Amino acid sequence: MSLPPEKASELKQLIQQQLLKMDVHGRIREVLAETIREELAPEHQQLSTEDLMKALRQRGIIDDVMKELKFVTDEKERTSAPPKLSTHFVDREPSVLKKANIDPTRRYLYLQVLGGKAFLEHLQEPEPLPGQICSTFTLCLHFRNQRFRSKPVPCACEPDFHDGFLLEVHKDSLGDGSKMVDATAMLSISDPVHMVLIRTDTFGETTLVASYFLEWRTVLAAENGVTNVAVELLGVGTESKVSVGVLNIRLEIYPQLNKVLSPEITSTQFSLERQKTAEKERLFLVYAKQWWREYLQIRPTHNVRLVKIFAQDENGINRPVCSYIRPLRAGRLLDTPRQAARFVSVLGYERAPVIGGGGGKQEQWCTLLAFLCRSKGDCEDHANLLCSLLLGYGLEAFVCVGTKAKGVPHAWVMTCGTDGTITFWESLTGHRYIHRPINPDDPPVAQQPKPLYPYRTIGCVFNHHKFFGNCQPSNAVELCVFDLHDESKWKPMSGEAIKSVCSPGTVSSVPPFPPLCASTIDAAITSNEIELQLRILVSEHRKDLNLSTVWDDQLSYLLSPALAAYELERATSISAGNEEFQDAIRRAVPDGHTFKGFPIHFVYRNARRAFATCLRSPFCEEIICCRGDQVRLAVRVRVFTYPESACAVWIMFACKYRSVL
Repeated sequence: MSLPPEKASELKQLIQQQLLKMDVHGRIREVLAETIREELAPEHQQLSTEDLMKALRQRGIIDDVMKELKFVTDEKERTSAPPKLSTHFVDREPSVLKKANIDPTRRYLYLQVLGGKAFLEHLQEPEPLPGQICSTFTLCLHFRNQRFRSKPVPCACEPDFHDGFLLEVHKDSLGDGSKMVDATAMLSISDPVHMVLIRTDTFGETTLVASYFLEWRTVLAAENGVTNVAVELLGVGTESKVSVGVLNIRLEIYPQLNKVLSPEITSTQFSLERQKTAEKERLFLVYAKQWWREYLQIRPTHNVRLVKIFAQDENGINRPVCSYIRPLRAGRLLDTPRQAARFVSVLGYERAPVIGGGGGKQEQWCTLLAFLCRSKGDCEDHANLLCSLLLGYGLEAFVCVGTKAKGVPHAWVMTCGTDGTITFWESLTGHRYIHRPINPDDPPVAQQPKPLYPYRTIGCVFNHHKFFGNCQPSNAVELCVFDLHDESKWKPMSGEAIKSVCSPGTVSSVPPFPPLCASTIDAAITSNEIELQLRILVSEHRKDLNLSTVWDDQLSYLLSPALAAYELERATSISAGNEEFQDAIRRAVPDGHTFKGFPIHFVYRNARRAFATCLRSPFCEEIICCRGDQVRLAVRVRVFTYPESACAVWIMFACKYRSVL
């Protein structure tokens, strides 16, 4: 970087003043004399510049000078100068770097990601132009209730990951939580570091690229407590055997271990754990096969019922379905079970991708971290998360596996009240339905309850420690009685067998659950941004139709209570505030004028995509393309934030105009 001559001389003068102020010259002379006297032999009286710099560094003089030098940018120059274009990409959600309080009595694992290579899918990816928004990779980590997220880097064949994560390694059992763990104690901590790689495209759509469980304990046998690992990431779903790239990872233990373990000890421990896990899984598989044979002997038609004992995760590994559930507490991020249902419903819905046709449903039950990081998943992912949250609130909750209309496989959640009330929770919408069974033996004249829920058949229900197969004569939901204690209606699995493979804390292949993270989205700023973009889009659309656009800011503001009431109703099933909204609109619309309003709800923040969807509705198009006398338009956007940066976006378009007959 070159400076103009006047700036260079000014900078030299500032540095000279600072050096005089700190008496640096005098301190250098002292160090020089001391170095010559102490470190050089009498016959060898030559001192190089490198020797002097080394001596100054050792005594901290250079550090002191650098600390005192402060470079202050002139505010006027900063605002008048043209903004510099980004050389790579625009980070739409910049992460705020915070200082961490490091406990000197605890042990830490410092995990550095030092770049990636062989991401061959992006071999032909062009270099992003300055300021251009491009697709990015983000790495998400979870280790023992701690979650981290890397800075987004542009997608490339060799992505430029350079991030460090400080993971606390603590032993929270046996009363030694406050003691610094040694190598032997850390060897017994079998929790892996779960790494999830997400790709975000230029439209903000996320894709799950890879999910990997890193065995970090190899560092316990590494010399100096440092080891470098090349991690090969495999794809997900149908591509779970295909390599997607390699990450270079450096692991380091802080503070350094007094005594490292021998490689034989660590490899023996890993081998024993694998054997123990494999034996437990083998025994459970033997039991599950026996249970299934007994279930089929009850009634031959049982072989077509959706009784799901195992399900494949994103890596193609078969896991017992009970292992996808675990009581999950949301801390202070969610206050009620209904609010939890609302949160799960605003996470995006997307069926697992299938390569090629055939119409078959690709099975992929994601681990919780992969689901949360991607912020979207299939109905099973939503149901598993909602069931876990409801269990965390102390309810007796189960995931139900069955079908909807036209025999489409589906999963939803059921809670059993202490009074016997059965409630169905639709995890994709947040709706709740009370189940009242129909008695097929009742006479035809008897009035039967009409089911409001969309579910047709049910094969099994399960949670983290119970599994029941439906063995009633009919698997139609409306005819089922949900008395789970009656073994003539529901065939149970052994609780001990389930516990052996699904219990947390034991050596097993079940990944631990991550905690939920608070939202990083500012609701007010995001609402304003989307609203401004929609105003521009509406004005441009009307201009194409040769229509002028006049906005009524007061009318726009009056729409806010309606949007808040809509979200409150979705989250609590309670409707409130409608009278005040109607009264305010009546006052704002003069006699002889007509008011029209159209509310719509989205779970994404892309204004252009939302506007295109709104135009497909004839009611909304009628408002946006309104013609008449004294036409005034209004639009209001309200973003409601939830954990994991999930959003409920409410938009209301409105217009008022003089009615001309």
